[in-house]
Amino acid sequence: MGRIGKANTGVEIGYNGSFQSAVKGLISKGCENIMTTLPKEITSEVVLCRPDGTLNPEAIGWSRKPFHKCNLRGRPLRKKKWDYWCITGDKFLFSATIAHVDYFSLAGMYFLEYETGRFVEKGAVKPFSSLPVMADTVEQTERFRQWGTRFLFEQAGDRMHMSVRTGGLFGKPFAADIHIHRPPEKESLNVVIPWNRRTFQFTSKQECLAAEGRLEWGDEEFIFTPGAAYACLDYGRGIWPYRTTWNWASFSGRSGEDEVGINMGAKWTDGTGMNENGILLNGRLHKIHEDILFEYDAGNFMRPWRMKTASSDTVRLEFAPFYERASVANLLVINSRAHQVFGRYSGTLKVDGRTVPVDGLIGWAEEHRARW
Repeated sequence: MGRIGKANTGVEIGYNGSFQSAVKGLISKGCENIMTTLPKEITSEVVLCRPDGTLNPEAIGWSRKPFHKCNLRGRPLRKKKWDYWCITGDKFLFSATIAHVDYFSLAGMYFLEYETGRFVEKGAVKPFSSLPVMADTVEQTERFRQWGTRFLFEQAGDRMHMSVRTGGLFGKPFAADIHIHRPPEKESLNVVIPWNRRTFQFTSKQECLAAEGRLEWGDEEFIFTPGAAYACLDYGRGIWPYRTTWNWASFSGRSGEDEVGINMGAKWTDGTGMNENGILLNGRLHKIHEDILFEYDAGNFMRPWRMKTASSDTVRLEFAPFYERASVANLLVINSRAHQVFGRYSGTLKVDGRTVPVDGLIGWAEEHRARW
């Protein structure tokens, strides 16, 4: 690690030793103004793109609030937009996504019951559709409708209401009604990843959002009880390269009196000087600027994983999967291979001199390889 210092917020910051080489690489790709902006904390509203659709250098950095306006334009077939939500309870989880990747839009959902391993998944696709028109800021309403499938993520004040309606899940209709609390004082992890001036991604990762509500599947009912369920948002807006590989991992939960969550990523940010690593402790973001190493068996994703910070003991986690969600799509020029595993995290996090124990918190980890 190049150096350790204190930000003006009192949060300890570690700078990745590859920072200078990453910046030089970006300069050689035409991002001459980036040197002065990495890795800064953004504290006010900023647009992601210049008028010509290239990356605005002033947008590069990280923030505690989603200040970015993702005014993507141009680059047909390369723009990617999504709102992915996952709500974890003590006995089951539910995920819903609305996305648009330029050449099709989609809505997808899945449900997993931990003890039984019962899993169900369904999606709807609109090829070459201009709808839905997805919002360019984070806390906005998103909709998707196709025949008997309806997804609504409706923002109202400091709450979001998720409504999902679909039929045909093993011959039974499915409905979800979930309320997600988004208090304005709670911080989140917001980062721009600059591959170069023409390909880049804004991501907002929001952990530890209290959730409550119900799922109805035929005559069965599943309740997310207040205090026992957390929602996580992965909001993405960007212009992506054709080939991409990433790791992503996250959890939210309680450790004694503390509310704790983490976001960890790898591979897709390599060489950019930026990453998407951060700890949320009692509503306060602690940005991790050093890399997190993912150790896992790519031949058997159900074996234990380990995640650790590269140059310190800030993150020392073990992850024990209990379910693997594997998906493969091969449509000639489009190829996607994803392995998302759900399980329990254990280990320690170090924040501001404190050691925060992690014991059996529900979360997930994934490897995704895509040509898209």
